[in-house]
Amino acid sequence: MSDTDIINTAQQDINGISKKRRILSLVLYIVITAVLTQIDQITKYIAEQRLYNKPDFVIIKDVLHLTYLRNNGSAFGMFSGKINAFLVLTVIMICLITYVVLKMPLIIKYIPVYITCILLAAGAIGNFIDRVRFGYVRDFIYFKIINFPVFNVADCYVTVSVIIFIILILFVYKNEDDFAFLSLKK
Repeated sequence: MSDTDIINTAQQDINGISKKRRILSLVLYIVITAVLTQIDQITKYIAEQRLYNKPDFVIIKDVLHLTYLRNNGSAFGMFSGKINAFLVLTVIMICLITYVVLKMPLIIKYIPVYITCILLAAGAIGNFIDRVRFGYVRDFIYFKIINFPVFNVADCYVTVSVIIFIILILFVYKNEDDFAFLSLKK
C-alpha cells in the first residue's frame, strides 16, 4: 500500500466519522428541541387545566403567581392579532436556526451556540404550536412584584437563548472569523 493510498483511506475514514457526527448533531438538535417543546406544552396544558377561570395560584405572595392568560400577541402580548405574520416569521426563524446548526463546525468552541439554537428553536416551536392549535399562546407565569407581563416556559427558552447569544457575541466570539461558517460563499 502506497503513501497516497494510506492518506486516501485515512481521509475516507475522517469523512465517514464527520458525516456520522453531523447526523448525530442534527438528531440531537431535533430530539432535545422536541423534548423541550414537549415540556413547554405539558406545562401549558397543566396551567390551563388548573388555572383557567380560577384565582391565581400564589407561589410567593406578591412576588410570583401562576395565572392563566390567553395571549393573542407575540412577546408579552405585543402585536396582538397578527397571527399569520407570527406563523410565517416562526417558520423562517426555525429554518434559519436549523441552517446554523447544519453549518456549525462540530467543535467544542460552538457548543454554547448549539445550545442557544436548541433553546431558541424550542421556544419558537412551543408558541408556534399554540398559535396554530388555538389562535393564541397560553401564558401562566406572573412576576407580580414588578408587574411583568405573564409568560410561559417557551418564552423563558427564547429569553435565555437571547441573553446567552448576546453574552457570547460580546465576550466569547469576538473575531469576525468566528461566524465565517455562516457565509454563503464557499
